[in-house]
Amino acid sequence: MTLLEKVENAKKLIAEYAEKYPKSAVAVSFGKDSTVVLHLAKQVKPDIKAFAVLSDTEFPEILQLRDRIVKEWSLNYAEYQYKNDPAKGLEDCCKSGKLEAIKKAVQELDCWFSGVRRDEGITRTDMPFVEEKDGLVKVNPILDFTEKDIWHYIGANAIPVVVQYAQGYRSLSCSKCSAPEEDENEPERAGRWKGTKSQGGECGINVESLKKL
Repeated sequence: MTLLEKVENAKKLIAEYAEKYPKSAVAVSFGKDSTVVLHLAKQVKPDIKAFAVLSDTEFPEILQLRDRIVKEWSLNYAEYQYKNDPAKGLEDCCKSGKLEAIKKAVQELDCWFSGVRRDEGITRTDMPFVEEKDGLVKVNPILDFTEKDIWHYIGANAIPVVVQYAQGYRSLSCSKCSAPEEDENEPERAGRWKGTKSQGGECGINVESLKKL
């Protein structure tokens, strides 16, 4: 499948679920993947809502990019903040706080769109385009995009990104949980929670985990 075909499929999926669920929004971290989803969604529905769940340890450049995109893209935007707890250790410092914050973000929504990609990590290989649990719906429009596809789309559409990508970071979390690439053969998410048992893994945000809170 070509990138153009993937783009059209993503737009169709967004259009279908945005129409089916008027109370829908794009979850954006202002990393490369979720920003691509936001760009696609605004082409389908220019006034679509967007929300971010941000910690008190974000890269300053993420916050600067947030301000730029909110302004330049006339974003219909809401933000939910949480504090990391260093006492819990690198791999657990943000999980409960982030999950609580995103639960607040989606409590008035029927559906949200995420920037999950299947090839980004082994925990995502079997992930479906649509996740649903007890009426809570999460849609993954760019699930079949590759890392190369993302950068092609960003370049073709002049989408702004943070400088960390030029400094060797391939997958961004907050400033405490992200590290640049050390080996070209590393998986894309190898810089997440570097040196812990959770390295390259997930923060646990999905419809199942939200229902457990």
